[in-house]
Amino acid sequence: MSKIRFVTDSTSDIPLEIREKYNIEMVPLKVHFGQEVFLDAITIQSNEFYEKLAGSEVLPTTSQPSPVDFLKVYKKIYEEDPNCTIISIHLSSAMSGTYQSAVLAKSLLDEESDLRIVDARSASYGIGVLMIEAVKAYENGKNAKEILEVVAKLRQDMRVYFLVDTLEYLQKGGRIGKAASVVGSLLNIKPILSIDDEGEITSIDKVRGKKKAINRIVDLLREDFSNTEDVDMIMIHSNDVSSAEDFSQLLKEQFQVHNVKFTSLSPVVGTHVGPGTLAVIMRPRSNE
Repeated sequence: MSKIRFVTDSTSDIPLEIREKYNIEMVPLKVHFGQEVFLDAITIQSNEFYEKLAGSEVLPTTSQPSPVDFLKVYKKIYEEDPNCTIISIHLSSAMSGTYQSAVLAKSLLDEESDLRIVDARSASYGIGVLMIEAVKAYENGKNAKEILEVVAKLRQDMRVYFLVDTLEYLQKGGRIGKAASVVGSLLNIKPILSIDDEGEITSIDKVRGKKKAINRIVDLLREDFSNTEDVDMIMIHSNDVSSAEDFSQLLKEQFQVHNVKFTSLSPVVGTHVGPGTLAVIMRPRSNE
């Protein structure tokens, strides 16, 4: 079986220690605070970003990697493993041009290069969980075609729901997708957001108050996983682990939870959703 190497981008929110454990290469996006430019998850980390955001008079912006950024990583891998296959999984093409930059980089490689680029049609650890499952499938002896089948199935099986403290960041960043109809809602209305099969942010429901919104997400997940005994969860937050832990505890009371991971939103994703964001990814229990 040919060797397979793995590439993602910084919006996957995979912690450094896990990337190192699984030998996952990461191409960073960039965060701009005025004239200052930072490499996401390299020269600025989540805690530093949210501190800087709180004291900033202007909202930061972001930029995607260039095709050359991807090309450097792909060439480095092929220098190390000339005959390997690369599986490269990236931020939803409906939210960013990152995926397209990877595709353009592929066109600059030799034709015989075996590079499979995947649009995760998700963000944050919605990408991360696909990448890690891909690596585990490889470790279990699956080939590239089989790995991509595992990724596609997991993408269908997992559910993503999230709440933002304000829609201001999504609106100004142009990432609001199909949730645009809820812009301008007042009186503490909280939209329950998700990412649809096309990789766009969409509004599932809207209720008044954060507590009711969280309870509504629990109800939605009960509907989604009514025939599933055991689940795994990823709790995602924008530098507010205590809220994520409280939400996790509530979900543990409703589901047979096998495994829970916590992660903080990367600076780039945090730029577009803002502080106070809380998300859950639920999937059927992994065999691991």
